[in-house]
Formats: sequence, structure tokens, C-alpha cells
Amino acid sequence: MTSTRPAAEDFLRLDRQICFSLNAASRAFGGLYRVLLKDLGLTYPQYLVMLALWEEPESEGLPVKRLGERLRLDSGTLSPLLKRLEASGLVRRERSARDERSVNVTPTEAGVALKERAVEVPRSIARATGFELDEIEDLRERLNRLTEALDTATLG
Repeated sequence: MTSTRPAAEDFLRLDRQICFSLNAASRAFGGLYRVLLKDLGLTYPQYLVMLALWEEPESEGLPVKRLGERLRLDSGTLSPLLKRLEASGLVRRERSARDERSVNVTPTEAGVALKERAVEVPRSIARATGFELDEIEDLRERLNRLTEALDTATLG
């Protein structure tokens, strides 16, 4: 009788590594986003900033610190991104009236108008995956659970 259980060495195969599969998928997504975002004049990280800002009431914007937390980016990465978006006329950075130590980021009129053109990006991504919408949602939920578990393991 033969065992169908993989040998311990089999788990060291490259094609068995979840980290490799996630990295390959991330790179493939990056390539597709690069093509889709070119017409919007955005890089993928800039697109993520705009997505976060579009979720907020236009008049309030987001404090830079909160934006960094939402995007999981440190200030050394986020600050240059915001400078480029500001230079492109898509966002405005202003000191908070409530707390002068805090800087709020709000989309400009051009930044708000860009949202209408960006609506097609997630649709194009969904089509490119070949997945049904419920499969995409399930995958997103599983990846969020994985991220939470790994964050807990790292911190614990």
C-alpha cells in the first residue's frame, strides 16, 4: 500500500511555496495594473492613495498618518507618493486646523474627476482574472484572513 502523503522534502519544492505563488500573482497583477493605470497617469501605489481618498467625504480628506495605516505604508514611502500626486494636481496637503502636527490629504477637483475614469479599472481586473465575482470576493476574504494571521504570528 502506497502513501499519498507528500514527503517532507516535497514541501521544500518551489511550486509548493505559498509565498512564491502569492509573489507571482502580485507581480502579474502589478503588470496588469501598470497597463490599466497608464491612461490615468497613476502608478499602482498612487492609485491606492486615490482609492483611499475617494472613500472619504471630500471636505475632510485623511490625515497622512491614517492614510499610511490604511495603505500599510510608512511615511518614508508615503511622503514622496503624496508629493508626486500633489505635483500632478490630484491631491492637496494641508495642516489640520484641529492639530497643526497633523497633515490632511484631500483630492483636488482633478483628483475627484479622475474617479469617474478609474471606475473601469476594477472591472478590467475582474475580467482579466477569469473569476466569477463571488470567487473574487472569496479570494479577497481569504487573503485578508491570511494577512491577519501572519500579522498576529509576526507580532505574537
